[in-house]
Amino acid sequence: MTRSRARRRLPRGHYTVVRHGRRTRSSPAAALLRLLGAGLAVLLVSTAAVAGVALLRLDGNIQTVDLVGDENLDFSAIAPSIDSYPGGYNMLIVGSDTRLDQGGYEGDGNAELNDVNLLLHVSEDHSSAVAVSIPRDLVVPIPSCPDPEGGSFSAMAGQPINVTLSYGGLPCTVLTVEALTGLDIQFAGLITFQGVIEMSNAVGGVDVCVDAPINDPYTGLVIESAGTVTLEGAQALAFLRSRHGVGDGSDLGRISSQQVYLSSLVRTLKSEETLTNIPRLYSIATAATQNMTLSSSLGSLDTLVAIAQSLRNIPLERIVFVQYPGTTGVGGLYEGKVAPVIAQADKLFGFIKADEPFTLSDTANIGSIADPNAPVATDPGTDAATDPTLAVGDPAAVAAAGVGELSGVSGQLASDFTCSKAN
Repeated sequence: MTRSRARRRLPRGHYTVVRHGRRTRSSPAAALLRLLGAGLAVLLVSTAAVAGVALLRLDGNIQTVDLVGDENLDFSAIAPSIDSYPGGYNMLIVGSDTRLDQGGYEGDGNAELNDVNLLLHVSEDHSSAVAVSIPRDLVVPIPSCPDPEGGSFSAMAGQPINVTLSYGGLPCTVLTVEALTGLDIQFAGLITFQGVIEMSNAVGGVDVCVDAPINDPYTGLVIESAGTVTLEGAQALAFLRSRHGVGDGSDLGRISSQQVYLSSLVRTLKSEETLTNIPRLYSIATAATQNMTLSSSLGSLDTLVAIAQSLRNIPLERIVFVQYPGTTGVGGLYEGKVAPVIAQADKLFGFIKADEPFTLSDTANIGSIADPNAPVATDPGTDAATDPTLAVGDPAAVAAAGVGELSGVSGQLASDFTCSKAN
């Protein structure tokens, strides 16, 4: 029987050296390398720990709400791989005008209308995306919606779409947009005034061009001269809310102006200055998770990362912003509101449902014009006849590639540099 020998504990500060031969003296260079190696190991472990804590904090920030039909689904069990979201999807981003806990904005804190309704469609192969802005004053049928307090609201023949948030919260807005467009919406998010402010700060501001000075006393937006200005914080919010200061003073003109901001925001988010700036990316993620209410389908960080990955490689010229076809000046039910133009809407959503690229033939937007100082576009080096998705917005390439053309619909590409029209 072999008895294990007890290890003798040495007094603190007392060390012995086993001598099997002559000790070699360490060179200064070797010592430095060992020191750097140890420091690098500590740095990597520390970075991993900090990243883990950061992810936990982000995960803890997320507030979710179930969409209709999602109540019994466990989205944490079916979260996609973080490599990229599989297939196409539709996401609705809703901007709330609530004043409750929004940094001192005056107004009725209990009233909540969805002032912004942005429907994002990403194609099945992640090669293109379409963002449809739905006017807040668009009169639409509203389906029966669940009441967050219990019970439900009855369907209504026609109301401005911006009342849906006050009726049944984000799920009601989603149901209404699904009924309007014929699309299934898998994801949704609600952002408030403070969220817009924090997001603009997180990206370091958004460069926006205006064709003349703007002074809008209704939102407090003041831009003193024509040209490009960097908007962040409360000024970015004021710009996005401004209706009287841009275009023709209508909500349709405001949407064109908002697309100037959104296109610039997309260019900023996809720039190397943002994608390689880890602190900035974390700030953006923090601002989003702290200031948005997400559908339960978006409640997983894995899902959020997968969706971000699916958007990351879509070229700017394949991201198109359009306005839901609508018109003003119609009486009756639409008096003082926006009436849908059904024929044009059917064509728009026909392209979207079929994942077919298209170009906009009408670039006469109410609230924006082409930037006369826009940078010269570079040749992407791809033949539009063999890759028609690159032909969006290029009439000559469209003719060569046979890409569909959508007339009578306002909008622009994310690659288009435009200026807001001052009112």
